[in-house]
Amino acid sequence: MSVARRVVLLRHGRTAWNAQRRFQGQADPPLDEVGCAQAYEVARLITALSPALLVSSDSARAMQTATVVGEVAGLAVHTEPRLRERGLGHWEGLTRDEVAVKYPDEYADWVAGRDVSRRGGETRQAVAARALAAFTELPSISTAVLVTHSATAMALTNTLLGIPQDVHPLGPLANCHWTELYLEPSGLHPPAWRLRGHNLGTPGAVLPLPVRQPAEDASDADA
Repeated sequence: MSVARRVVLLRHGRTAWNAQRRFQGQADPPLDEVGCAQAYEVARLITALSPALLVSSDSARAMQTATVVGEVAGLAVHTEPRLRERGLGHWEGLTRDEVAVKYPDEYADWVAGRDVSRRGGETRQAVAARALAAFTELPSISTAVLVTHSATAMALTNTLLGIPQDVHPLGPLANCHWTELYLEPSGLHPPAWRLRGHNLGTPGAVLPLPVRQPAEDASDADA
């Protein structure tokens, strides 16, 4: 297990697909104008945490965000493909309404918080496994920042906290917001990770999207 004492899981800035409520998965749309501005806003906050290492998913939207953070924080960006978003198969590029019409049974599973393997994408467990593999290779440092995606960050957070992947106690990460975890100095093996904060970021609305039914909250992680 990694011995970084604090880990920040930062979601990338907004893309046009985020604004249009399209499923992105491992498709690669870039940041839009709002997303670029968000990256500069969050870079100041991340720099204040005095990170020693900056690692990013190799997706364009994550790399664009990480590059800005690196410039402000004075850190090189290390690329890590295992931090990519959850693959969503034939949903990628479609809006939620389009998926609901074309794949109603799959959409119903997603709304209920269940894994949807029929769409040809990854399971939450598979995402958690690859993200954890990358996480365990972090060097011994005080604070590491991982620029990633909502579903990937949530899957890794669940794993570190010992929460099953079919349980969703945390809401999805907003663009350019982060989850912060730290090592409890308990001497346990493996060490015990604790949640310091979730959806941390600039003040304002965390999810500036239309309000939906509570059952759909966890599913935003895959967008």
